[in-house]
Amino acid sequence: MTEGSDRISATAESGSASDSAAPALALRAITKSFGDFIALDTVDFDLLHGEVHALLGENGAGKSSLMNVAAGLYAADRGTIAVAGHTASIRGPSDAQALRIGMVHQHYKLVMPFTAVENILLANPSGRFERSLRNTRALISEKAELLGFEVDLDKPVGTLSIAEQQRVEILKVLVAGANIIILDEPTAVLTDEEGQRLLEAVRKLADSGCCVALVTHKLNEALMHSDRITVMRGGKVIATVLPDAVTAPDLTRMIVGESIVETPHLSTVTGKPRLTVRKVSARRADGLAVLNDLSFGVRSGEIYGIAGVGGNGQGELVDVLMGLLPASEGHLHLDGPGDITATRADERRHFGLACIPADRQGLALAGDLSISDNFSIGGVLSGQFGSWARLDRKNMAVATRLAVKKYDVQGVRSDAQRSALLSGGNAQKLVIAREFSGEPTVVIAHSPNRGLDVRASAAVHGHLLNARDGGAAIVLISEDLDEILLLSDRIGVMNSGTIVAEFDAPADRHAIGKAMVGHG
Repeated sequence: MTEGSDRISATAESGSASDSAAPALALRAITKSFGDFIALDTVDFDLLHGEVHALLGENGAGKSSLMNVAAGLYAADRGTIAVAGHTASIRGPSDAQALRIGMVHQHYKLVMPFTAVENILLANPSGRFERSLRNTRALISEKAELLGFEVDLDKPVGTLSIAEQQRVEILKVLVAGANIIILDEPTAVLTDEEGQRLLEAVRKLADSGCCVALVTHKLNEALMHSDRITVMRGGKVIATVLPDAVTAPDLTRMIVGESIVETPHLSTVTGKPRLTVRKVSARRADGLAVLNDLSFGVRSGEIYGIAGVGGNGQGELVDVLMGLLPASEGHLHLDGPGDITATRADERRHFGLACIPADRQGLALAGDLSISDNFSIGGVLSGQFGSWARLDRKNMAVATRLAVKKYDVQGVRSDAQRSALLSGGNAQKLVIAREFSGEPTVVIAHSPNRGLDVRASAAVHGHLLNARDGGAAIVLISEDLDEILLLSDRIGVMNSGTIVAEFDAPADRHAIGKAMVGHG
């Protein structure tokens, strides 16, 4: 717990006799439904001046929905909102911005070809372009210096690392004048070191007079970096506690109603090499080298974990493995068909490759299509459900319902429901159900637990382990070192587009960390 907790606890107990003592943000009896689904059920939540308030809960518990109400993205069906003791009407994001409420979403809302300063200016227009650009640049520099952020403002955002993009998003809301800041899963795609630096910056924000709602699935973050913790389950608030009054197992029981502890389970039987990557190099469309003489192999019955700081070629490696980005040099060899370096993506899937991409909403699912269509697309390609001209939708629906049950995809009211209505964890389960339905021989899993709660994460990990134990070869790529250490039988460290070190499990975390940042 931070030093401010005693002050915050005293403020909470003293009530709100005046505006200065009132919460910076108070949400009272907030209720929100989507059709028959009650996302928020008379929820109370407040943010006090100068505090970091962590919000925990399973996927679908209502955390993001509640914060979206505060940010003006959702309209509550019932309930009231007060800012600094004054009742507020928030009909949209512009109303929230006028009340100095800013939200940094888990999926960044940046224009990738634009520079950092252009993105910030785009969200905060203020008169003539040249004068706005000059004034905005000065304000960005002031905010960045306060937080210790280093960002090249003149580089296109698409060329920045994930951590740098996130800093741009935070600076964007600060330049807009926000002092009530909502961070949705801010460390989900960051390494340990990047996450620690960000949370130190969050504390500086609170110390400077802002208040921060920290939506997270990482219990240790809440315990170490927040002043108060609120736990939600099933659209309701279960409890609000002080960090020094609870432990991580206590929070887990509040979140899911039971204790969930994951422990490593190393493979006992490995077979022949399934996938071999030999001296592969690749370039992006703009000519930038992203993979450099990269080599590794993975056997059946084995999980080969690839650790590394984001932006070192992990996404491009997935694209090369799945046939979306050509290798400029080197070879890919798959047990059975042999050299697949020049084969198309659909051919690789036919050969038994499956993929769980990092961006499930952008790359794995079509949110406006039904759950049945999203699950069945692989079977449509293979002819399982008839031809494109005449799909067997009855069998598609039956197969979908069986998969939803087998993989415990919650929140499905109908197989015709849009997949965009699923929570993050259940969307991930749907992707896994589809990718594993063809009994793949090689699975490429990129950050499979990104943004997932403890129960959903354990379920996803269980499916990966079951596939491994069934003889599949798993390539696990993740910036979450805990996930790599938990699941991997062997670990490769990726730095500057190549594998710079390999370790057998159980591996030393410190040695892996040194290799990740280039000191191995």
